Amino acid sequence: MSLQRPPPSSVFVELVPWADRGQENNLITGGETRPNVCRPFSSTQAQAATREVHVSGTAEVSASPDRAQVAVRVSSTKEAASEAKKSVGRRLDYIMQCLQQQGLQAENVTVTKDFRRVENAYHMEAEVCLTFTEFGKMQNICNFLVEKLDSSVVISPPQFYHTPGSVENLRRQACLVAVENAWRKAQEVCNLVGQTLGKPLLIKEEETKEWDGQPDNHQSSSSSLTVQQKIKSATIHAASKVLITFEVRGKEKKKKHL
Repeated sequence: MSLQRPPPSSVFVELVPWADRGQENNLITGGETRPNVCRPFSSTQAQAATREVHVSGTAEVSASPDRAQVAVRVSSTKEAASEAKKSVGRRLDYIMQCLQQQGLQAENVTVTKDFRRVENAYHMEAEVCLTFTEFGKMQNICNFLVEKLDSSVVISPPQFYHTPGSVENLRRQACLVAVENAWRKAQEVCNLVGQTLGKPLLIKEEETKEWDGQPDNHQSSSSSLTVQQKIKSATIHAASKVLITFEVRGKEKKKKHL
């Protein structure tokens, strides 16, 4: 996972409670009114009122694909059915032996076979679908098969993807990082004005979004992209914005010891 520095959070602090906040006019001596004047709480009211700090926090996280799939196709067309099957079977056995030597687990290998009549001949085709979690091993195996087998063996370009639940996990991580960023901001504000940050009173996720790929990927066709470009194209991103209200407490006075 790569974590980018979030943009600055907007912080709004109210450390001194005020009374009659909803009034537009307050009475003054002589029965006259003065617009938009608020009077402070009395000392008793101020102690009972909750002082708050409101913080917004943002975060953006990303995750590269964790799986890649490659298809290896072997085919042969012969006048005799047995010859077509033998030709494909021989190369298929060689491919499976190479995969076993490279340490690819059997659950990551799927083989399908297709046998049919084509005019006056028989056509045999086998497809080996390989799933990789190590992209370096994938490239080594593909390069080896290209080198050792003839042109009748076709290896598809790798297709990169994410395991189920990756987007939801990334969205959750973005929210948690945004909350942490907001908490740090609130902590710094309280330290700056000589107060103590209290418990959270409200946590609200205001905005989330997810996207994948790079902005310039659409300019190139998929077949012309390099492996690294394909990985970047399959990378998913998630962003989150949260608003948090914290309680603010005064600094506790240290007791003097006699």
